[in-house]
Amino acid sequence: MMLRTHTSAHEVEMFRKGETKWLLTADVYRRDEIDSSHYPIFHQVEGARIFNTDASGLKEVEEDNEHLSNQLASANIVIEDVPHISSTNPVQPKHDPVLAGLVAKNLKLSLNNLLLKVFGAATGFSKEHPLRVRWIEAYFPFTSPSFEVEVFFQGKWLEILGSGVVRQATLDTAGVQNKIGWAFGLGLERIAMVLFSIPDIRLFWSEDPRFLSQFEQGKINVFQPYSKYPSCFKDVSFWLPQDNTLHENDFCDLVRDTAGDLVEDVKKIDHFVHPKTNRTSLCYRINYRSMDRSLSNEEINHVQNQVVKHLQDNFGVEIR
Repeated sequence: MMLRTHTSAHEVEMFRKGETKWLLTADVYRRDEIDSSHYPIFHQVEGARIFNTDASGLKEVEEDNEHLSNQLASANIVIEDVPHISSTNPVQPKHDPVLAGLVAKNLKLSLNNLLLKVFGAATGFSKEHPLRVRWIEAYFPFTSPSFEVEVFFQGKWLEILGSGVVRQATLDTAGVQNKIGWAFGLGLERIAMVLFSIPDIRLFWSEDPRFLSQFEQGKINVFQPYSKYPSCFKDVSFWLPQDNTLHENDFCDLVRDTAGDLVEDVKKIDHFVHPKTNRTSLCYRINYRSMDRSLSNEEINHVQNQVVKHLQDNFGVEIR
């Protein structure tokens, strides 16, 4: 079975049905880094909108942009923007640059209003402390120009979604003629983390009643931490083989497969190249912390030994 890494896999199917505005929700799976906001399984909403490429479509985009701009004008939101089209985030060869720029603007205005609707009533956002959103140039295989969107949460920027102007090849494959549009993919767990002030994405997979009992259908409330068990840090340092094939996501995958949800985060704390041998050494710090109990040093030593063994067996590293 091939697991979805993103909901963009459904775009052709939806466009082929003749839908011009749509949302769909699905579970997705991907190899990723390990920290409090990343998990190998999560839920995503894909959304899209398309317009005609003729004069009527141009007029529709312009009118909608004016309407959406007026909605944002007096809202409690601060937006850090980037150009709709640039040399590093180009318009597609088949697209009219003027229309493509207006469609990219419509994407941004639509999603800014979406984020305002979702987060605007959340605890902590006001005129004095507005919702802060920033747009960043990005690359995705299904869109160009492309953007990521982040929301400021708990003192840091949290990636919420990826988006962009739909690749014309996608519409062509779907048999949709003389259309241009935008699409986005949004992580539901990331949204919920902000809305409910949930600090660790692993909690969504908890069966602890102290977590589950805090939530009910249709109600948004701030999560109340019920415990914070101590961390247990372990470092692993190793020389890479000459034919280095170890990517950082490979290491995170190995740690996740071995230790499961006992790992809160993984950070690379050292990268060294020996000046004489030209060998590369890496050092990672693994933060073990259970969500529901204290971990003993003896237990984690056993897990860490398994991590080291799998690292040697799978990638031929030399432990330092």
